[in-house]
Order: sequence, then C-alpha cells, then structure tokens
Amino acid sequence: MQLLKPTCWTEYELIDSGDYEKLERFGKYILCRPEPQAVWRKSLSEAEWMNLANATFKRAKGKTAQDGNERGEWFQKKGMPDQWFVNYEYKEMKLRFRLGLTSFKHVGIFPEQAENWNFIFDSVKDLNTPSPKILNLFAYTGGASLAARSAGADVTHVDSVKQVITWSRENMEASGLDNIRWIVEDALKFCRREVKRDKKYNGIILDPPAYGRGPDGEKWILEENIAEIMQLCSQLLEANDSFLILNLYSMGFSAVIANNLIRDYFPDIKNCDYGELVIPERSGKELPLSIFARFVRK
Repeated sequence: MQLLKPTCWTEYELIDSGDYEKLERFGKYILCRPEPQAVWRKSLSEAEWMNLANATFKRAKGKTAQDGNERGEWFQKKGMPDQWFVNYEYKEMKLRFRLGLTSFKHVGIFPEQAENWNFIFDSVKDLNTPSPKILNLFAYTGGASLAARSAGADVTHVDSVKQVITWSRENMEASGLDNIRWIVEDALKFCRREVKRDKKYNGIILDPPAYGRGPDGEKWILEENIAEIMQLCSQLLEANDSFLILNLYSMGFSAVIANNLIRDYFPDIKNCDYGELVIPERSGKELPLSIFARFVRK
C-alpha cells in the first residue's frame, strides 16, 4: 500500500491542520475550512490561524465537524475575492483552475488529486492507441479531464450538476484546451447506456462521492451503487492498452476495499497500485484525504 503526496504544486500548500479544520494556501490566499479527518491538535495557535486566514468557512447552525458536504458561509477579510485562479504544471501539462468560495466549503479543486492527474497524463501518453478515448465519471470541475486532454486524449466528462459542467468548461478554456465532450447526466444511467451501445474506452476515471444526486433526483449511495458501476466499467474498458483509476472519499472505506473492488471486477489485473492520497503540512503531519486504486493494462 502506498501513501502518495503531491510533489509539483507551487500554488498550493497545507499550512496546518487539526481540531477538525485545515489551513491552506491557494495561490496568494489562505483559507480556513472544516476537515473531518483532522482529529489531532493544531500545531499553530488560534491567533496565528486567525491572522493568516484571508477567508474562514463557518458551518450552518446544527452542522458538525463530522458532516460531509455541510452548508455554511465564508467570512472574508478585506481584499479577499470570491473568485481567483491557480496554476498547476507537470511536464508539458499546464493547467489553470478558477477557484471560488462555495456554500459547501469546496473551492473547485481537490489538491491531493494532483498525483492522479500526473498518472493520467503519463498513462495517456503511454497508450499506443491514437486519440485514446477517456471517460471521466463524477468529474466535478475537471482536473482529471484536463490532464487527459492535455496528453491528447478524446475526453468524455460526465457530471450530474450543470453548474459544475460550466465551471469545468471555464477551466478548460483557461488552460488553453478545447473539444472535451460534456455530459450532464447521472453516471449510472450514462454507463448503462454506453454498455448497451457497446462503447469502449481506453481509460476510465471513477471518482464517486459517498452520497449524491443525479440531475433528475436519482440517488447515489456509494455502498449501494459501487458494485454496479464497477461492473459497468469492467464492460466499458478496453481489454488492452487501457487504464483505470478508482478514487474514494468515504471515511468508512479503506484502500484495501478499493483494491479488492479492482481484483473482483478486473480479475486479470495482477499489479494494482493502491493506497491513500495524503498532503503533508509544515509541521510534518500528513493529512489523508482520499483512497485510490489504479492500474494500467497493456
């Protein structure tokens, strides 16, 4: 099992974490927001946090540190914008993301995913198929889609929220890219239809939330739906010259579970990388933020 840490960020830094919060720098702005996995004590004092933070997220009344996508509001110091941009570079890949302060504490990127972006870029470059087809499910604001497109892939980006698709398109344009296929749909419905059409992809990126809703109110519950979508992905992925990434955020799941899912639905895969995506802070502690399992099939 591996612990992967981002190594190419210059415009992101985890400054401190603890007491169910994290203090992060995105570009030149520092944010304080909830983090349910930061169960230890902070290294810096409360006064230092208050002095450093340009914006602080406060949960709505009745919400707790253990809630997932809790609602709340941001309290901004003078000069803190609602939106700004950060850049990410790896080899020839140059990505640009528009960030924003949302009512669900998120800002538009998950910085730990940079290690998966690098893997996607390298994997697409290594494929022997001209213009390989890549499917990004639960694609959010498109970091993985941009990584694949930067490497020359034909990318299909699926998310159930129209506003998030619009945000993804902004990131694509800001990154100087084009021609990503945008699909606003429930991921399960889309995969079922693609299987019926006998569609195939050279790469699949699967990044489901613990809970979610489709555009028509469809419920997504990870524990109930992960088996079906893994089965569908096993039918959609090319038998050769392909790769898959499974990324999970549910606090009840371990990396071993992700690895077992790969072993179950892709029994021919003997060498699957799996583990946790973590970000180190200045004090040396490491904050775990998601689990992953991924493989390349020649």
